[in-house]
Amino acid sequence: MANKVSNFSDLIQRVTASCLLHPLAAVRQDSAEIASKNRSAHELGYDSDDLEEDVDEVVAPEEAEEEWTREGIRARQVPKGELVGVEKLVDMEILMNEVFEVVSAMKKAYVNLQDAHCPWDPERMRVADVAVVAELRRLGVLRERFRRSLIVHGSGRGRRRNGVVGMLKEVVAPYEAAMEELKKEVKARDVEVENLKEKLKNSMTLAKGSSYGGKKGRSQSKRKVSCSFGQVAASPVPELFEATMSQVKEASKAFTSLLLSLMRSAHWDIAAAVRSIESAIAESDNTYLDTVATTHHAKFALESYISRKIFHGFDHETFYMDGSLSSLLNPEQFRRDCFTQYRDMKAMDPAELLGILPTCHFGKFCSKKYLSIVHPKMEESLFGDSEQRRQILAGNHPRSQFYAEFLGLAKAVWLLHLLAFSLDPAPSQFEASRGAEFHAQYMESVVKFSCGRASTSLIVGFPVSPGFKLGNGSVIKARVFLVSKS
Repeated sequence: MANKVSNFSDLIQRVTASCLLHPLAAVRQDSAEIASKNRSAHELGYDSDDLEEDVDEVVAPEEAEEEWTREGIRARQVPKGELVGVEKLVDMEILMNEVFEVVSAMKKAYVNLQDAHCPWDPERMRVADVAVVAELRRLGVLRERFRRSLIVHGSGRGRRRNGVVGMLKEVVAPYEAAMEELKKEVKARDVEVENLKEKLKNSMTLAKGSSYGGKKGRSQSKRKVSCSFGQVAASPVPELFEATMSQVKEASKAFTSLLLSLMRSAHWDIAAAVRSIESAIAESDNTYLDTVATTHHAKFALESYISRKIFHGFDHETFYMDGSLSSLLNPEQFRRDCFTQYRDMKAMDPAELLGILPTCHFGKFCSKKYLSIVHPKMEESLFGDSEQRRQILAGNHPRSQFYAEFLGLAKAVWLLHLLAFSLDPAPSQFEASRGAEFHAQYMESVVKFSCGRASTSLIVGFPVSPGFKLGNGSVIKARVFLVSKS
């Protein structure tokens, strides 16, 4: 450690000496020139006082002359003379003393920093580090003083001008860089402000529409809310419905994976949970198959459970949350309203929207579906309490990662529902029944087969997600889990 400290101090002393000895040499050269001139004057028979008067007469115009550099800094000629050389020597001596004081203090701080490493003392290291940095900054201030002294006592207009320009460039450079960063930040803030204005405008439009009563209020309250991003088509088309259904599948897989990982972390019996889900499906279909509950198809069984819950009521214009019949009373207007709602929702984030309008139609849909999917005992087992459920029952929406993942799925299904009621004719929904034969035209297996296609000996073990038949004749296949007939 002593060697490290010695090397460090030697390095600092060599650098300091190298920087400061050169100007002193220049000063000595100026003094030698002055002495030489004085000796020449004596040899020619001139008196030193007369010579100084002559020099003053020659130099006086230069002292009075002031010039403005291109940067707007006024520089003044300083006459050479023995008096200036002595002044420079004094300044250099003072500066050198301060430099060595700073170097000594920095050496001491560096020793303290090394001592703090053994034994390890984070607090002492922090204090010593701050001290080293402070001394380095003091050394930087002295460097600036040294440069300024060169400019003040330098000779020649070009030398002064270059020194001033160089110093100004070095001083201004950090401020210019900071200004560029601030300009970039201002541009980013402007873009953010414009986005927030657009969101606020849409939210106020939706809130205003939901405040009306009667039939007019019922029609305008169809401007429900959801979220997404990207460009929106000018009119509802089947291809847009197919793309949105793909988003529903991805969101369903993501939420299912998260829920399954939480169940495993809570040490659930996954096989028993799968058997419970399959028995519920069997009771609803009145079909009973002897399938083996394994962890291999646990995620598909759980996704099937979630899909059945969240798609329940999809055929009704409000998921049976109320008894509205607008789609029957005024179908054309209702289709236009649904697609307008779809376009408005694509520009919104669900969490931000529900923070502003927690009890809007989309908020009620999220609350209803969450309470249906996540049982009270399930939530308590997964999270240790029922805080999220209490918030939802109170009319609020949690800000947890789990609920945010659920909002992604709810948003995708809500947008799909709006598109379904925007199309003319509306898509027809279908679902494979448990035990039904596999039809490749209408079904898609969630398990990939090595041969590339399902065998004819396989039947539907349970449905995973529904399918749709669109007005242009295209079919979105229902996803199913296949099992052997035997």
